Amino acid sequence: MLSGNWPPPPAKRFILPCNPPAFRPRLSSVNILVTAGSTREPLDPVRYLTNRSSGKMGYALANAGAQLGHRVTLISGPTSLDIPINVDYVPVETAQEMFEATSIHIARADAAIFSAAVADYRPATFVENKIRKSEDHLTIELVRNADILGSARAEFRYEGVLVGFAAETENLEEHAREKLHRKGCDLVVANDVSRSGIGFDSDHNEVLLIYPDRTEPLPVETKEHLAHLIVQAVQELRIRKG
Repeated sequence: MLSGNWPPPPAKRFILPCNPPAFRPRLSSVNILVTAGSTREPLDPVRYLTNRSSGKMGYALANAGAQLGHRVTLISGPTSLDIPINVDYVPVETAQEMFEATSIHIARADAAIFSAAVADYRPATFVENKIRKSEDHLTIELVRNADILGSARAEFRYEGVLVGFAAETENLEEHAREKLHRKGCDLVVANDVSRSGIGFDSDHNEVLLIYPDRTEPLPVETKEHLAHLIVQAVQELRIRKG
């Protein structure tokens, strides 16, 4: 069930006259697609299923890409964050809306960074009126949402640099590496969301960069700093991929 925002509005462009001098691009400009934030899966007019993602990492990535001189499209679920400057901004709400928007915008992307925390499931039925509190128990049937990252290679036929994110609570590197191979990623950024002070809704994070042939740990840093390191890694992957 869509939220009424589909089809999504045309991308909005937020522009300043130039890039900040400290972040002049050192490599050729490319098109980068970033997905960010959570999705909301409506149950009735006042309730929805969602998760704890704040969107801070994705917005930091979009901002870093723009500061480094790249053309950035940001597909974002609902957040309270300010829209980064110099990006094409595409707002969505549900996982289905994010899937559809991604299927459109990925075609012109040289690199796609899927940092959004997309809901895996949605209510099978949207109830038109508010569900009343009348029983001791309420059973909600859930159905699977489309796998956006998994569709990049298989359905969208995307051949550019593909970056996924893995938010795990155990066996971090093992699960992230399995995800990298299963979904055809060039890089997976993995973080342990069970740790306090980093990850969800924090301004800091600690991640592993999982490549097909190696793992590179990045220590605790601000998400803005990590975003620049990740975008630089994407630039290097883009050069190798040709």
